[in-house]
Amino acid sequence: MLTTTFTRTLLLGAAALCTMAGSAVAAESLNIYTTREPGLIKPVLDEFTKETGIKVNTIFISNGLEERIRTEGENSPADLILTVDIGRLQAAKDYGVTQPVKSEALENVIPAAYRDPEGHWFGMALRARVVYASKDRVKQDKFTYEELADPKWKGKICSRSGQALYNISLFAAAIAHMGEDKAEQWLKGVKANLARKPSGGDREQAKDILAGVCDIGIGNTYYVSLMRNGSDAEQKKWGEAINVILPTFEGGGTHVNVSGLALAKYAPHKANAVKFMEYMVSDESQRIHAEANSEYPIKAGIAIHPTIASFGELKADNVPIAEIAKLRKKASEMVDTVGFDQ
Repeated sequence: MLTTTFTRTLLLGAAALCTMAGSAVAAESLNIYTTREPGLIKPVLDEFTKETGIKVNTIFISNGLEERIRTEGENSPADLILTVDIGRLQAAKDYGVTQPVKSEALENVIPAAYRDPEGHWFGMALRARVVYASKDRVKQDKFTYEELADPKWKGKICSRSGQALYNISLFAAAIAHMGEDKAEQWLKGVKANLARKPSGGDREQAKDILAGVCDIGIGNTYYVSLMRNGSDAEQKKWGEAINVILPTFEGGGTHVNVSGLALAKYAPHKANAVKFMEYMVSDESQRIHAEANSEYPIKAGIAIHPTIASFGELKADNVPIAEIAKLRKKASEMVDTVGFDQ
């Protein structure tokens, strides 16, 4: 009987140790749900794992990320949400699938204009919505967003859908600057200047400029770097055919958007998730991210990708991203009201 009891005790102890060891291993991991192609963030993830020993698992979800996490509920393995555009970050908060983070490391680096006032999301990098201009046919090197509605550009502007996330944020910024009525008149003017029905992505706007379909387009900065520095010979031609002009709002600056992070509501590895968020604003991470993704670092003093830097000094607009998020619904309705995509 004594031998049997002793054996059972040993077995129970071994089982407990195995359970604890398994828990420790599980704790050294991190699950990121992302709308970004994992390859774009792999350099940062690899460096984080190298520094911390925490294994990062990425789950790529192009659409419906918020719905999936909400459906998974308390059983969701998601620790972090990594996505682009304030619309997606705010949607995650509105869906109730995030939780606030209080971190001096984040708040000391990220300007208040680029994070949620309640701590539900944080911008990690910036991208500007700018003018692509034909090198051959457009001689001016300065623009205001208001000028896009000037009749002198009638039949000369290309754009992707007005309902595209990046355009909705730009139009929301226009509402913030002009007021709803003037912004609607402005958007009607931009529509009147379109050379064709809105279509394609930002790269296609550069393609059509090269083809002579239009003289100017609306697009994000990083696409130009990806075209010029990528391996696709055709896209390289598109990127080289345009100048990038950083427009400003009258009385404001260049519209910027963010790529950012939010802590999932039921994050099973919360400590690791916060550690990753704080790592993302370190000098090394900001440098790697800026180089790999051709985005503006959120942290001051970090070198900008050479192609992006060649566009000139970015004077970012002063409207907080959270305020733009509140106006996105009105902007979307306005796109339909003026028939922008028709």
